[in-house]
Amino acid sequence: MSISRSKSSLSKILSISIPAALKNLLDMVQILIDLLMVGTLGVASLAAVGLGLQFIMVLNAIMNLYVVGGNAVISRYIGAGRFHKANITFFNLLILALVLSLVSMYIGYLGSKQFYLWIGTGEEVAELGKQYFGTLSLGMPLIFLDALYFNSLSAAGKTKASLFIKIASALLNVFLNYTLIFGHFGFEARGIQGAAIATIISYGFNVLIYTIIVSRDSSVLRFYFYFSLSSMKSILKIGLPASIERMISVASFMVFILVITKYGTEALAGYQVGLRIEGIAFMPGFGFAIAAMALVGQSLGAKNPDLAEAETRTVVKIAASFMGFIGLFLVFIPEVFCVYFTQDEKTIELASVYLRLVGLSQIPLAVVFVLSGALRGAGATRSTLKLNVGSLIFLRVLPALYISTITNDIFWIYIVMITETYIKGGLFWYVFSKGEWKKIKI
Repeated sequence: MSISRSKSSLSKILSISIPAALKNLLDMVQILIDLLMVGTLGVASLAAVGLGLQFIMVLNAIMNLYVVGGNAVISRYIGAGRFHKANITFFNLLILALVLSLVSMYIGYLGSKQFYLWIGTGEEVAELGKQYFGTLSLGMPLIFLDALYFNSLSAAGKTKASLFIKIASALLNVFLNYTLIFGHFGFEARGIQGAAIATIISYGFNVLIYTIIVSRDSSVLRFYFYFSLSSMKSILKIGLPASIERMISVASFMVFILVITKYGTEALAGYQVGLRIEGIAFMPGFGFAIAAMALVGQSLGAKNPDLAEAETRTVVKIAASFMGFIGLFLVFIPEVFCVYFTQDEKTIELASVYLRLVGLSQIPLAVVFVLSGALRGAGATRSTLKLNVGSLIFLRVLPALYISTITNDIFWIYIVMITETYIKGGLFWYVFSKGEWKKIKI
């Protein structure tokens, strides 16, 4: 590859990956701001919102039905120059997203309080959860459409607009939180319900701007009102394994939390604080994964698998450098970040142990993010399902369950966790290097 071509390819990678990474970073920052503002209402309110965010992790698994499948199919068509087919796929994704969102809205609104009671919260938290998640459920169509727009445009390589939309909506969300939670500018103080309303309005803003963008003649993706059964089958063929993978991963994550709870309340609090802080470091990794999905799909659509591999390797280097650099802060000065979430010395100590160890695993984590995104972009979602689920169950959850029976030191649970990350990074690299993903037809 010539120097000029290399520079052009690098420029393309950065133009897709950096905005996507920053957008995902802003997602995490917005969540943290929400938690900080709601936290002033009391511990029960904070718990209700925190658990509500866990429920959204389940919704993300449902969204993977159309997010991953749609990204792989649209990027292939864009790479092949078949924009008409890409637009048909986009419309069918819209149908699927709306159907899934309406089902989620119905279940979430009617069952919100029961969800909290099933987990074992008290009546107070469950009632607050009903106010928060029940209200938030009414905005499910907007939340699902926002994910559709972002990922579809990302598949087309258009991530800059999403970054600017996110900046505007994040600022809007902070303003609305201040207005509706605490009751300013003549509005009634609605507490935790005000936080949910602010979130819904922010998503509505996103969807409005996205709709305006795709309605323009110059948009690479546009509405083409045509239902295609074959298009829907292609989406589900790729999206279903990704959705199953996500659901099992969420379940494994919840089991891992149960292991942590055996070490006491302070250990659980330290883990939650550490997890939130680590999220700031690894959320950009999801942005790089999205970029890898789009780049691989487009290159395979253009029948250039060697370029797909070369661009993915470049994204791995960029993501590893970025996340590795952030990891240094987690290793050397974790306490600086912990004090923003708690003043309890024991919780800070335990959170710092977690952060120091995960800081050492940010580079292999970047490898996992990017290569799992690349494989999904190629349509190899069955491979990512086997790798991620097998690794989580057999290398993290089961060993952690065993370790918890023979030691009272949570340090060794975290050692199991980062060891799994390193091994999984190696497994992903091995599967990617074999190149079987280049032959997949979708």
